[in-house]
Amino acid sequence: MTAAAAVPMTTREAFMLGRLAIVPDLSGALFLPEERTLVVADLHLEKGSAYAMRGVMLPPYDTTATLAALSAAILRLRPARVIALGDSFHDRQAEARLAPQTLAALHLMQQGRDWLWITGNHDPAVGARVGGESADAIVLGGVTFRHEPDPVETGYEVAGHLHPAAKLRMRGRALRRRCFALSPRRCVMPAMGAYAGGLNLRDAAFRPLFREGLSAHLLGDGRLFRIDPRLLLPD
Repeated sequence: MTAAAAVPMTTREAFMLGRLAIVPDLSGALFLPEERTLVVADLHLEKGSAYAMRGVMLPPYDTTATLAALSAAILRLRPARVIALGDSFHDRQAEARLAPQTLAALHLMQQGRDWLWITGNHDPAVGARVGGESADAIVLGGVTFRHEPDPVETGYEVAGHLHPAAKLRMRGRALRRRCFALSPRRCVMPAMGAYAGGLNLRDAAFRPLFREGLSAHLLGDGRLFRIDPRLLLPD
């Protein structure tokens, strides 16, 4: 990857969203150091089992892999609170399909910290079985945290839902990775779910959200890279 294409980001490099410091993490999570809060988006737990019920057989390890990534981020960053920004569960029956050992691992991660499930379009209600509390949105430091970004939001916002991904060319080959999409007023987070996929930042869905400019931060090999938006390619 050429220097013109990407700038490596230092560990724990913070950005200001209004008066709130946010730190994009290589895991795909967002860390709020002043709030001691870890934010994740679009876990889509039990997506593999949902596909299997429809006859599409995928390896049934996505929930385990996703929760392992989340657990590693929690162990490394030691948050006092975790916020999951919606579509944490792939469908309304996903909670019931969680294996007992998976549920135990989730409860272990919740011990000693606040845990908030923001509801999403895939999981408009979150049951007590999975622990934690649930809400439609939360405001921290003047920033609204919700599942789906609101194009008419005039304040500051962190959201998920769109699963942003960046595509560019390096050494003659196309590279496509999940990424954070940032502007002076908004952050759209990458999906953490192992099977969640990604929507290209050149897609029309992002245009009304980033009229003030776009800064793409790609999840690279071993570090984050800030990508010159002029180099972003469509699919």
